[in-house]
Amino acid sequence: MSVLLLLVCMSLLCSGTVGGQAAGGWRPCTDLLPLDFLSRVLPPGGEPPLPEVHMVQSRGARGLQLAGSQEALSFPASQLFTNCDHFPSEFSFVVTLKIPRLANKRNEYIFSLVEEESDRLLIGLLVSQERLHFLFQGPTGKKRITFRAVRLADNHWHTVVVAVTGRYATLRVDCGMALELIYEKPFPSDLCTAHSRFYIGSRRRWKGLFSGLLRQLVLLPGSDATSRVCPSSDPRLAVLSVPQALLTMPITPTGNDIVPLYPYEAEVFITPGTKPPCAKAEEGQLWFNTLKKGLFLCDGRLWMPLLQEKERLDYVEDYQDLYTNSETFDIEVFHIPSQGLFAATANRETKPGSGIYKWVDGKFQVYQNIITYEARAWKYFTVGNKMFLAVANSKGQPGGEWEESVIYKWSSRKLMFLPYQTIETHSALDWEAFSIQEQHFLAVANHRRGDNNHNIDSVIYRWNPGTKVFEVNQTLETSGAYDWEFFSVGPYHFLVVANTFDGISTNINSTIYIWLGGMFQPFQYIKTVGATDWEMFQVKDRYFLAVANGQKLNERGPSHYNINSTIYELNVITQTFVKFQDIVTNSAVDWEFFSVGEEKFLVVANSHDGSSYSLNSVIYRWQGYEGFVPIHRLPTIGCTDWEYFNTTAGSFLVYSSATSPLSKVFRLKTY
Repeated sequence: MSVLLLLVCMSLLCSGTVGGQAAGGWRPCTDLLPLDFLSRVLPPGGEPPLPEVHMVQSRGARGLQLAGSQEALSFPASQLFTNCDHFPSEFSFVVTLKIPRLANKRNEYIFSLVEEESDRLLIGLLVSQERLHFLFQGPTGKKRITFRAVRLADNHWHTVVVAVTGRYATLRVDCGMALELIYEKPFPSDLCTAHSRFYIGSRRRWKGLFSGLLRQLVLLPGSDATSRVCPSSDPRLAVLSVPQALLTMPITPTGNDIVPLYPYEAEVFITPGTKPPCAKAEEGQLWFNTLKKGLFLCDGRLWMPLLQEKERLDYVEDYQDLYTNSETFDIEVFHIPSQGLFAATANRETKPGSGIYKWVDGKFQVYQNIITYEARAWKYFTVGNKMFLAVANSKGQPGGEWEESVIYKWSSRKLMFLPYQTIETHSALDWEAFSIQEQHFLAVANHRRGDNNHNIDSVIYRWNPGTKVFEVNQTLETSGAYDWEFFSVGPYHFLVVANTFDGISTNINSTIYIWLGGMFQPFQYIKTVGATDWEMFQVKDRYFLAVANGQKLNERGPSHYNINSTIYELNVITQTFVKFQDIVTNSAVDWEFFSVGEEKFLVVANSHDGSSYSLNSVIYRWQGYEGFVPIHRLPTIGCTDWEYFNTTAGSFLVYSSATSPLSKVFRLKTY
């Protein structure tokens, strides 16, 4: 009897017209503006935070994690419906949420509207593993509208728009296609909200509590909110009305105490080795590097150090003897996702050819052999999700009409590199892969023709997404080209060639090209002496180019191998590279730049001094005004290339020997 009496009283309370009567005529029960639910359960700025509310940074966005008292996370419906006590008959909800995977048959309330005395559910929005449910109290009892095959519980952010008008209910997820349902009778125009409360993340009970994160929960009376939030540059985080506390972090009060306004949490990635990706989706996430004992914050592009033990290079130790198929001119170290770390050696002999090695249990082990023809260099690169390895063959096949270099493609089915495309080259010594404005390019350094003519064209190839092969895009005149190096400075793209010999002299110009008008054009000529390699690197906001000079020919006497290699620095005023430092080298063939902690290093490959191939290759450390100073001398034999790489076991250098089938791996010991 008491329940029946209560229902009769409630009916009398809501017996008036749907809408409010004012001096100016009819008006709706609430303003036809976005009504932000989350802001109504957060304290105003400056007040102490609620213990039931935790702010969590996840996948580049901030949300609220709700816990504790349901009453604290609620507010009376009369705060919204100020002119009368009826829920609008046409409306939409905008919800941005992130939910972990839910157990089967588990439903969680995003919000509910409940009569306080009777505990009767008037409206509810629930989510399950693959469904979204909208519940409401109809004239004949509780009604349920279920959107099926809606996968929101995947631990990613999603923005959902649920719109109700008449007999139609539509759902859009992340500004995608609309899913429309038609039910028997229209949503009631006289749903009474007197003496009821909105509960965020619950149904006023412990069962069905929301376990995810809420970033946005908005009611828009009178219209579909889709046109207000879509299209969006980031549809998973489309915005109609997000509380200010979730837009910027940390929120600090105006007083002297610098503390977060709300309890703040963030996802922390702990990894023993390879760092996790840092892109827009990971912005704001923290990563603890157990190897380097540092805490890093993702800024949407790079991992920025917050707390880090300053690592310093102590000494270099012999780590592995890498036995190769024959003498090795070049080593390329690369990583294949889900497969691990690999190294490709460019070997002199055709059979068994050049080797591919995989890092297994802290050592390089033979993985695959590929027949090559006096291979001089490898280059690993990707085009979309395709992985390639290009070899520069300096000799042709026996009986062949011309020389061919080969591009190999990684087979995810066979887990090996297979031939993909052959390209005519002329004593090729190097490949350089790069991308400009989402276009993919390959540049080959053609050294000389069969008639010993060194003044020939080197070629730039462009990937054709239609034919899915590399096609000739541009030719550039070179003189005994030995190496290409691509780099960018701000919006400008450059390609520099190491010209070694023009048929008469090694004292010739090497050229820096700049990308203008869809092609490379000469930017600056630099005098080099048998140039074999360029290495571009950056120290803070300064840009450098280091050239390895190989030998100086003397028309009337022996060649000179003990000559200067030079480091050039970009002068932003004159917009040219100017000489910064000369370093005496012994027929240098390669420079490799690397960092250990905050320290910067260059290592040179000294190959020959005119009488011996057993020489010290030298590690130089950056010391500001002094430039690069020698700190370690490493005994090498016929050294032609250095590669720096990191693994879970630490940091390493590997060098190739052009005079012995034995290359070496060194470990960098730090403190």
